[in-house]
Amino acid sequence: MGILSYVTLDIILAVLVLVIGICIGLYNGLVRMNQRTIEAWSDITVQLKRRADLIPNLVSTVKGYAKHESSVFQNVTNARAQTINAQGPAETAKAENQFQATMKSLFAVAENYPDLKANQNFLDLQAQLTDTEDKIQASRRFYNNMVRDFNTRRKTFPANVFANMLGFKTDKEYFELSDTETAQVAEPVNVSF
Repeated sequence: MGILSYVTLDIILAVLVLVIGICIGLYNGLVRMNQRTIEAWSDITVQLKRRADLIPNLVSTVKGYAKHESSVFQNVTNARAQTINAQGPAETAKAENQFQATMKSLFAVAENYPDLKANQNFLDLQAQLTDTEDKIQASRRFYNNMVRDFNTRRKTFPANVFANMLGFKTDKEYFELSDTETAQVAEPVNVSF
């Protein structure tokens, strides 16, 4: 073999190593982003669980003052169960919409009982619930940012060329607000106790 053959072989090997390196880098980047998205979703489920754990205490406290409002309590309990059992962002978002509506009715009932509004246990539960709602919103934003980054990375060149071959065939699903929740965010309801 001549010197030209060695140079050609070296160039081919260098290009091959470069292509393999790019593939490894793309794969590792997609895996890393995928794992961050899974972790972000886990953060949401942790906060939803925390809120679900607060709801029975809140319902129990309100129930002591408003015994005749049994349908409201049943609706809150059912919405809580649907939120806990929801799978994936779309189903969870739907359950969240229903849960938010039932919580409004629970707080509307509580508004009619001045003694309840002054109850320290109720006030503590309300503060914890407010804190948890803030954490859910922050987790939702973080998750949706991770989904956006993953989906963008998966669709941009050169990752889009390799994404399907590397096992990243579908986009991640956003945890989106419904039209009702979007309106609530734009003009939140003021419930004070």
